[in-house]
Amino acid sequence: MSRPALVNVMASAAEKASRRLLRDFGEVEQLQVSRKGPADFVTMADKRAEKTIFYELSEARPNWGFVMEESGAFDAADGTNARWIVDPLDGTTNFLHGLPHFAISIAAEIHGRLEAAIIYDPVKDEMFWTEKGAGAWVNNKRLRVSGRGDLRESLLATGLPWHGKDGHERANAEVSHFMPRVAGIRRFGAAALDLAYVAAGRFDAFWEHDLKIWDIAAGVLLVREAGGYVSDVEGGDDMLKTGCIIASNNALQADMEKSLRDVKRSLAAQNTASGDDK
Repeated sequence: MSRPALVNVMASAAEKASRRLLRDFGEVEQLQVSRKGPADFVTMADKRAEKTIFYELSEARPNWGFVMEESGAFDAADGTNARWIVDPLDGTTNFLHGLPHFAISIAAEIHGRLEAAIIYDPVKDEMFWTEKGAGAWVNNKRLRVSGRGDLRESLLATGLPWHGKDGHERANAEVSHFMPRVAGIRRFGAAALDLAYVAAGRFDAFWEHDLKIWDIAAGVLLVREAGGYVSDVEGGDDMLKTGCIIASNNALQADMEKSLRDVKRSLAAQNTASGDDK
């Protein structure tokens, strides 16, 4: 299937940015690195990629706004009501440690609705793409979420908080809840690719908390166009605002939501009991 025009715009920008990213990845030890927070780095490679993407997308759609990880938000021209949501390097920590698992993520949002998206893995040369109503694809192959309906046979993916970030108790409780109930859990460190892999049926489900809109916007549309379901932990549709997300297929989504709500209630009860003891 030929890619729609809007997808081609995003794909072209990502491919141009990826050329320098791959060169930088080959010289990762020589990269100039600055600290953005505890164990959360931003590299010059990240900034260069974002600059390239900003230029290419601005050339193609000069009136559109932007939401970008490094540079922040830029409003669209009056009346345009369209913006690009860009993560120029999802999986920065992997990149810095020489792990070949990272991606560029771009979504197109028009009148508040996700309309098209790409997630590009330059190392594997996998271009995951979608436009609303056109299905989900990787390169020229159609994607569908997995058909597994039993958590015991399912491979899950998640993200875990690092040093200096809140949520360790919750993450430990959630992983401990799922471990004896599933075939396996993976933590690959790139939420955009985790969502792309759900769309491709490589993962049966993915959940994570405290993500940013640029981490997940493209993946949300990709999973939905692959026949999957995406929600927040409460089963609602506010994942782009809350940063808490569950993605899976029709058969597993309700189980995932219930499991995470059960863990949440259990933690609340434990904390209440602990407070009473004091």
